[in-house]
Amino acid sequence: MATKTNENGTEWQHDNDFFIHNLADVQTKSIGRNTKIWQFCVVLKNAHIGSNCNICSHCFIENDVIIGDNVTVKNGNYIFDGVKLEDNVFIGPNVIFTNDKNPRSKIYPAGFPRILIKQGASIGGGSVILPGLTIGENAIIGAGSVVTKDVLPNAVVYGYAAEIRRLL
Repeated sequence: MATKTNENGTEWQHDNDFFIHNLADVQTKSIGRNTKIWQFCVVLKNAHIGSNCNICSHCFIENDVIIGDNVTVKNGNYIFDGVKLEDNVFIGPNVIFTNDKNPRSKIYPAGFPRILIKQGASIGGGSVILPGLTIGENAIIGAGSVVTKDVLPNAVVYGYAAEIRRLL
């Protein structure tokens, strides 16, 4: 992987036309073309990130995570094992993906429930997505929502706990 310096003096790494800021810790080799990973991100070695994605600063992406193509992950997201983001998904800042229904310190389940965010869905900043849920195609989750059950395709949900308010 080559290192370059841009016009602002920021060093970055590139290979296959993707960008990794020099202050990011990216261990995976599975990164698609034209993807950008910004400073203070940690991406573990078994994570998969598609093409043309933008992973903004201060994000953590665990091993068992799949991110599709054309995905935007805004600042401050922690994407834990078992999360799959399909193509064209938008994740606003500081969204919380939980992956353990009964968390206890130093006690780990045999496997983590999956979270599936389907193609074209958008999740507003500060939302909480509980384990084992599916967010349907093109659904919109309003900022600050707590999503406690599956969301239908094309639904707009918001609130605590999030409820369908209308269909697209």
